[in-house]
Amino acid sequence: MDVFVFTVFALAALVGGFVSGFSGFAMGLVVSGVWLHIITPMQTATLIAGYGLLTQGYGIYKLRHVLDLRKAWPLALGTVIGIPIGVGILAYLNPVYLRLGVGVLLLIYAIYGLTRPVFAPMKIGTGTDIAIGISNGMLGGRAVFQPVLFVAFVVISLSQAAAGTITKETLMLYALGVPFMAAGLWSGFKLFGTIDDETFRKAVLALLLFAGVSLVVSTLPFSFR
Repeated sequence: MDVFVFTVFALAALVGGFVSGFSGFAMGLVVSGVWLHIITPMQTATLIAGYGLLTQGYGIYKLRHVLDLRKAWPLALGTVIGIPIGVGILAYLNPVYLRLGVGVLLLIYAIYGLTRPVFAPMKIGTGTDIAIGISNGMLGGRAVFQPVLFVAFVVISLSQAAAGTITKETLMLYALGVPFMAAGLWSGFKLFGTIDDETFRKAVLALLLFAGVSLVVSTLPFSFR
């Protein structure tokens, strides 16, 4: 991997970590839009699962006082059922089709997120009460889905290991990217609650839209690769 490609890889890890630290999810969406251009789909999936253990594990630790495992376990159970099947399919899937599929998924997700109506919050009390309610709501939601994502990444990693798809090169990439992912994750948690949620949401969606377009274009015959 040359210097330019590694720089792109590391920047994607940094941004993905930041988004995960700030919002609690979407790391995989952010990095896949970049990594699928420079590394294989299997390496991308393996790294997302490996870094997911880091990002979601850190999130669980930070929110350990508000975890609600009673709500999380049914979601976790449903999440893991199809994971081994997906890992097996990934080993035989044409990379071009995968890039196209992920690109279309990112486009649909981003366009829907940017165009859907945003409902104004109801005025149910004083400013302080509203602020506390919003904070509790965000923490409560993250306390449910972050354990679910962590369990999913554990199962994905175990399935990949059983399938023999984790290579030394991928492990090397993981080690090189850890400092950047960790720095982004730490920064995202530090800034959690200090940036306007709507502005951050639109910025991430715009990034995903660009990533989706680039992946779709890269699969076209006239694409400059």
